[in-house]
Amino acid sequence: MAGGGTRATDQLARLGIRHVVHRYTHDPRHPSYGLEASEALGVPPDRVFKTLIADVDSQLTVAVVPVAGSLDLKALAAAVGAKKAAMADPAQAERASGYVTGGIAPLGLRRPLPVVVDEAALRHATVFCSAGQRGLEIELAPADLVSATGARTASISRA
Repeated sequence: MAGGGTRATDQLARLGIRHVVHRYTHDPRHPSYGLEASEALGVPPDRVFKTLIADVDSQLTVAVVPVAGSLDLKALAAAVGAKKAAMADPAQAERASGYVTGGIAPLGLRRPLPVVVDEAALRHATVFCSAGQRGLEIELAPADLVSATGARTASISRA
């Protein structure tokens, strides 16, 4: 187990979940945080997942989807039994998660939020997600990500 010193890595350590922390130099000019992580770490983009926060019937909800695709808001709403979803305002997402945009992790959130992980994650032995800072990724088994976040899985992304 490796420690990265963020709330996300601290949560995994507390839970005794095996994970590896990967660091890379973040380039603020890169147009996509997730694709930057994929490229910098030499990992296919379908194994790197971005963490997005949406407003789902007035409840902030975390969506974890492959960086190569996009979040299907209707599918996210359906996954949690809601009617509609819209992306949360970035400032609202940062306040609720305690992380900055581009470094929002699905783990160690400032306040508990419902989490939905795209079921595509389950096709891989390990996946990567933000460790809570730009330039810092956690690699872990998808079942451990689901367990640690209390997430449900559903098909919530589109290519």
